[in-house]
Amino acid sequence: MTMRSRLARHITLRQLEIFMAVARHGGYTAAADALHLTQPTVSMQVKKLVDAMGAELFEQSGRSLGLTPEGERLLETAGDIFDRLHRLEEECRSLSGEVRGNLRIAAVTSAKYFLPRLLGEFLKEHPNVEPHLSVTNRARVIRLLTTGEEDLIVMGRVPAGLEVEAHPFLENELVVVAPPDHEFRQLKNISLTRLAQARFLVREPGSGTRLAVDNLFAEHGLNVRPTMELGSSEAIKQAVLAGLGISVLPLHNIARELKSGEVTVLNVEHFPLRRKWFAVHLKGKRLSMVAQAFLDFLRTEGVRLLST
Repeated sequence: MTMRSRLARHITLRQLEIFMAVARHGGYTAAADALHLTQPTVSMQVKKLVDAMGAELFEQSGRSLGLTPEGERLLETAGDIFDRLHRLEEECRSLSGEVRGNLRIAAVTSAKYFLPRLLGEFLKEHPNVEPHLSVTNRARVIRLLTTGEEDLIVMGRVPAGLEVEAHPFLENELVVVAPPDHEFRQLKNISLTRLAQARFLVREPGSGTRLAVDNLFAEHGLNVRPTMELGSSEAIKQAVLAGLGISVLPLHNIARELKSGEVTVLNVEHFPLRRKWFAVHLKGKRLSMVAQAFLDFLRTEGVRLLST
């Protein structure tokens, strides 16, 4: 009996899925939580794999588990198996012409103000798609991008140093926002120098909006000394609504508040800053039929839907 046929008799796809989760999360407990299994079940399935392989697959590396050389080879093989099965599934679906299956999207927090609406409109056209949307901070979004676990990443600033394909699909206008009774509300062409002297609320370092604002002020030899540093666009918006200061926010994030008159956009030189929203994936990644359909939808329908 060959090694390949022996392994085929003793290894199941579910065991490989559990093994990949342990490798991805660096431990049995985290993998069990992600898969909604008990930790003993995960440990038992990995032990069966170890017995079938005749080699240890993990070794302790600090507080987490690392892969042995045998584990690295198995992870590569398991990934290839699931990729081939996924391709087979996609090819069978494409023969029927129906867009259906899982769609995994991760997005930075600022995208939560428009992406759910776009995803909802897409699902009206393709009701057999199962969406999975994760909205999180930029650092985690970049980690998800590097692993290739998600079909598409929606972000406003493409990370440097990564081989990616970035597809622009929507304007991202950054504007200076203030309470409606702010002293600057009726001024025209407010200078950056004067703006820098106001009570300024900023995002945390690493945020795309924060970087764009810092770069603009640096280009003009200015430095913003923030009154408050907050961890999300929503927190910034609520602070502006409370009259704690002014800030820079994406225009999409304040559409409702502008309409109700709860905030105002100040007339400031060099604003709005015009950026783009991108749908991003690793270079060379083969998009599923569902992911490609959603990407095409974003590029053709995104602007129209959000302008109505």
